[in-house]
Amino acid sequence: MRPTRVAIAVLLAAVALGGAGTAFAQEAAPAVSPAQQQAERQQVQPLNNAPVWREVRSEGDFYTSIKGRETGVLIQSAGETWREARVPLAIVGGVLVLLAVAVLFVFYRLKGPIGTHAKPTGRTIRRFSTIQRVTHWTMGGSFAILGLTGLVVTFGKYILLPVIGYTLFSWLAALAKALHNFVGPVFLVSVPVFIVVYVRDNLPSADDIKWLLKFGGLLSGEHVPSGRFNAGEKGMFWFLVCVVGVVLAVTGVILDFPNFDQTRSTMQLTNMIHMGTALLGISIAAFHIYLGTVGVKGAYEAMRYGYVDETWAKEHHALWYEEVKSGKAREPFEQPPVEAAQRVQAASQHG
Repeated sequence: MRPTRVAIAVLLAAVALGGAGTAFAQEAAPAVSPAQQQAERQQVQPLNNAPVWREVRSEGDFYTSIKGRETGVLIQSAGETWREARVPLAIVGGVLVLLAVAVLFVFYRLKGPIGTHAKPTGRTIRRFSTIQRVTHWTMGGSFAILGLTGLVVTFGKYILLPVIGYTLFSWLAALAKALHNFVGPVFLVSVPVFIVVYVRDNLPSADDIKWLLKFGGLLSGEHVPSGRFNAGEKGMFWFLVCVVGVVLAVTGVILDFPNFDQTRSTMQLTNMIHMGTALLGISIAAFHIYLGTVGVKGAYEAMRYGYVDETWAKEHHALWYEEVKSGKAREPFEQPPVEAAQRVQAASQHG
């Protein structure tokens, strides 16, 4: 046999024997327990093993030279939960807003604006004082700005960014964030003032039950008698203003002023409450905005100028109209300025 062939044969035999020996060694070697593996990893990588990371994610308060709440917490695991939970909450809230808008659109197409059956008389009643109108527009305007900017912050990256591009969206997002932060305190102050100004006329009464049973005549077209505010408006006051508005104001303060030494978990929970409540509030407010503008003829002019025609008062708020006639109501028959009177009469045209 030639030397080359001998060398090749020896090499193949050695490889075969080595493979068999390795297989035998693997079969013969005892299994390494997880504890032993961790001990070996602790020796090789002392700061990169399961026990170390479990301790890091335990949210324990470790040593730090910077003193403060949570400054010793390296990783806050609840943050990942917040990141995952806010997306489905935003989707549900967004669908609720779209559903409210769709319902109002269909209702308007089917019913159109609600007017009066009789012609306006030209006699006007002061429905809202200057203080009441200023309070309403301050709270309503700030709520509208906060709602629109909040929608941009929440959904803009997914809806607006692909359409208008990065440059324009960056300006819009920065403007929305600034407006949201600085208009928030205005809303905070206006909510309690609004409650004080309007609470007297929004107390429940027995007539509210009749109004609710007939759903205010929105479907039948019947004008159900009510006081200065009907049951629907009272419901808006107590839930939209006294509950939703107060929750938004309080949570907004917590989010707007982190220098109150809130923890990250507090801010995360507050953000979820604020976003969910805001989307619910926008959905409900859409109905109020609709009825106060295009939904009911004369309603917008009443809040803008403060006056309504006698026919409008008689058909929409018959019980309040009777109180005005008898002198029991605080609101009197009163002639507004010429321009306001013309706008009120034009908006009160029957139809």
